[in-house]
Amino acid sequence: MKTIDQKGSKKNAVNMTKDNLIQRKSSPRPKDFDYIGNYAYSITCCTNHGKPYFNHKAIVKDILTILSHTSEELGFGIYAYCFMPDHFHLLFVGNESSSLPKFMRLFKQKSSFLFKKRYGNDPLWQRSYYDHIIRKEEVLEDVALYIFNNPVRKGLVNNYKDYPFSGSFMFNTKKLSGQISGQT
Repeated sequence: MKTIDQKGSKKNAVNMTKDNLIQRKSSPRPKDFDYIGNYAYSITCCTNHGKPYFNHKAIVKDILTILSHTSEELGFGIYAYCFMPDHFHLLFVGNESSSLPKFMRLFKQKSSFLFKKRYGNDPLWQRSYYDHIIRKEEVLEDVALYIFNNPVRKGLVNNYKDYPFSGSFMFNTKKLSGQISGQT
């Protein structure tokens, strides 16, 4: 199909559409790391257009169910999660065959499908996610406490233990010390 642009020259409609697309950023992930194996990760996923979907208990419960099934299926232990109104934090550790890209693809796919089915046609997630590979010298409890204290830093609660949308599948979060050393 041919069209005429504003200058009067003929252009292929496919190329014209391609010219108008926003260029996607390249992946921030290291090219020499395959994200497979016994590694710990801290992940942040944002909702589409920053919508506060995770203010709703039913939505969080649905996403938690999918998180539980997906982590069990793909060999990840969930050390910490925290659903902020417009994003989600996750700290988890894989086994020898665990694949972070496969986990994230399946988790976001399943949760998006359920979300659209139950709550409407809007997408749940923005494209991609932020990841941090936890180094050996980083203490998982400190990273978990940092995640749990997100609602405190945002002024949603005074104590992370009072926030209803965070937890762990591995341990009782109420028994943690509460604050990371050096933080007020």
